[in-house]
Parts: sequence; C-alpha cells; structure tokens
Amino acid sequence: MGTPEFAVASLDELIQSGCEVAGVVTAPDKPAGRGQKVSESAVKQYAAAHGLKVLQPEKLKNEEFLKELKALNADLQVVVAFRMLPEVVWNMPARGTINLHASLLPQYRGAAPINWVLINGEKESGVTTFFLKHEIDTGDILFTEKITLTGHETAGELHDRLMYKGAGLLVKTVKAVESGRYAENPQHHLAEGVELKHAPKIFKEDCKIDWNQPAEKIYNLIRGLSPYPTAYTALNEKILKVFGAEYELAETGEQPGEFLSDNRTFLKVAAPDGFVILTDVQLEGKKRMRVAEFLRGVRL
Repeated sequence: MGTPEFAVASLDELIQSGCEVAGVVTAPDKPAGRGQKVSESAVKQYAAAHGLKVLQPEKLKNEEFLKELKALNADLQVVVAFRMLPEVVWNMPARGTINLHASLLPQYRGAAPINWVLINGEKESGVTTFFLKHEIDTGDILFTEKITLTGHETAGELHDRLMYKGAGLLVKTVKAVESGRYAENPQHHLAEGVELKHAPKIFKEDCKIDWNQPAEKIYNLIRGLSPYPTAYTALNEKILKVFGAEYELAETGEQPGEFLSDNRTFLKVAAPDGFVILTDVQLEGKKRMRVAEFLRGVRL
C-alpha cells in the first residue's frame, strides 16, 4: 500500500528479494497539471509495468474494496507513504500490517518527517518499521536504521537516501515476520522522559521565511523545504521561492529582511546575526534559476 515515488523503491526491493506480492493498493487516478490530464501514482505505474494486480479505492471502508482486498488472501500488508488505514483494513491479514516511516520513531511522528528533521537542524535521522495500531505512528517498533546528517542536505536529498535505506529495512522486516524471528519494542518505553518532536503536515504559512529568525534557522528552513513545498519570501511585491542558500554570521548593520546585491553575482538578505545568501531562486511567473542568471533579468 503506497502512492508516491518513495514507496516504489520498497515495492521494487520486495519483488527483487523474491517476496510474492499478492496485490498493490494505491491512490485513485486524478487530473493534474494545466491540461488536467489524468495522472497515475508512481506506485500504480510501477505495478502496471510489472503485471501486479492494482486496487485504487476512493474510500477504504467501501464494501467492494474490502471484498477485493480479502480475496487477495495476503499474509501480511506493507504500508509505505500511503494514508491512514481503518482497523478493518490493517487488522485483516493473519500476520498483521507493517509500516515504514521515515524517521527514528517515536520522534517525528506525522506526515512530514523528512522536512521537519531538517527544519529543526537535527544531526541524525533514519527509518523505522513497526506494526500498525489505532493511533498514527505509535505501533510497536520492529527495526530501525540510523543515518548521520551533514547539516547541508536538502529535503530532496534526504528523501532519496531514506527511500533506499527504508526499502532495505522493509525487506529485512518482512523476512523477519515471515520467519517469526523478531522482537516488538513498544514506543512508550522509548518515549519515557523524552521530549517528542512532531512532523505535522506542512502548510503554506509554514513555508514563509521570517527574516527576524537567526540566519542558521532560516537556512535550515530553506533546505528542509527544498525542492518541495519550498520556502518563500517577497521581492518587488512578488513571491520569491528559495530553493538553495548559504549563510554567514556577521555584524550586519542592516535591518532583518533587507536585500543586498551587486546586481551581478550575489543576492543576500540580512538576518539579526548575519546574512542568508540566496543561491537558487524562482520569482513568481519565472522559471527556477541560479542567482547569477536571475540577477541578469531583475534589477533591485
């Protein structure tokens, strides 16, 4: 059960490792883009190319869908970047339902763990597999794998690292469940006396840059939202998306949010403790470009 590209790596790894995939559940097709052309999920495209049975329910409690799902007679259900399941679905298989989550649970439960880990400037992240329970991302942990963060990667780069790391961990988990050789670690034991950080869905207001924040914090916001949904600010009364940046700590003497540029090679914005140097931007109505190219077409 999965929808975006992140889930495709796991499905591919399961097939390559010899697991029998009884069927694939993914999001319904939907119109996308200016022409509203019908778009299929990345998981559906992969499943169709490999001759796998595909189910695309609008509602997960639909009787016809439940009947089709039961007919697959799956021993185990695997969820990667899908949606919240009702108990009638996750409780169906004899071996239960496992989920792959892109954080080190119990930290960063929620819809956007990859983004929030970077926005908060964490030094490590990872992937976790666990059995589904009633409350989202709270089930007993099966396996985890950590990675060290550089402090410079973007959300897109971390997405790809965790996508492949998670695929390997998922196969390890499926094989362990198949053999019965695994231990379940309740999350409440790991959460005792620990301040839990959360990873809620990101909205447009979360992406707006506050230039009164410290330069490093702004830098972390920019890379934590790049390439999507993207941090933004205002320039010449238009939206300026910021995909890439660097920062320097310095005595500025400038007001936070003030733009400085030589109109040729650099564009930077003052923060209370230094500057955020913009390197990769997109002005409303224009294409994404490096700053030197951007400055050739915009006078500040």
